[in-house]
Amino acid sequence: MKIATFNVNSVNARLPALLQWLEESRPDIACLQELKCTDAAFPAEPVRAIGYGALWHGQKAWNGVAILARGAEPVEVQRGLPGDADDSQSRYLEAAVDGVLVACLYLPNGNPAPGPRFDYKLAWLERLAARAAALRGRAEPVVLAGDFNIIPTEADVYKPESWVDDALFRPEVREAFRALVASGWTDALRARHPGETIYTFWDYLRQRWQRNAGLRIDHLLLNPAAARRLQDAGVDREVRGRPRPSDHAPAWVVLQAASR
Repeated sequence: MKIATFNVNSVNARLPALLQWLEESRPDIACLQELKCTDAAFPAEPVRAIGYGALWHGQKAWNGVAILARGAEPVEVQRGLPGDADDSQSRYLEAAVDGVLVACLYLPNGNPAPGPRFDYKLAWLERLAARAAALRGRAEPVVLAGDFNIIPTEADVYKPESWVDDALFRPEVREAFRALVASGWTDALRARHPGETIYTFWDYLRQRWQRNAGLRIDHLLLNPAAARRLQDAGVDREVRGRPRPSDHAPAWVVLQAASR
């Protein structure tokens, strides 16, 4: 089973690119972030026309997450990250697909830091850790997939010294990510490519793509049941170089089929 995550940076503006990637890569499950559309405006019909069932949690002009399943209808498990009844931002969605539980998340950016947005990010991370603790020990594979807006280590950014004050690289968020992984989750990309330079995001400005001045901020974390089935992981880097691209490239994992 191939499970992918892709921050599309406006699902309707990038719809041709999204559909092209889905038809080429054919992930069994695709988690999308930053839809930037209301629920009513989500392009369900074009997605279904190429064979994908879909769940989505939209928000006008901002945020938004979706889970697509090839040849299946994802079964909704959780809409919104538990722990704050007043949080109205569309950043979290869970679904079951063919024996796998997938959580699609779009973690807050948090800039400028310090400040209220950074405080919201830290609080969101605490809520995510609590939800992850509840999911970690499940017997079925669980995948936390999405744009975490966290650069885990200096190896995950082209120029670490220029990011020290950014909310994506602040010690507090890096420690939260480290603690999450240490609690029993496997960072799939790092597990498969421990010594490689891997980026998933290149800003549109200053020819960052052309210079390969990137960041690794899109992650797929696996619970122990999923980690035991990990076969491969990677990034569809070429998608970022196409016309009118998102500033992210899709990242993915392949899990071995369950033994009969």
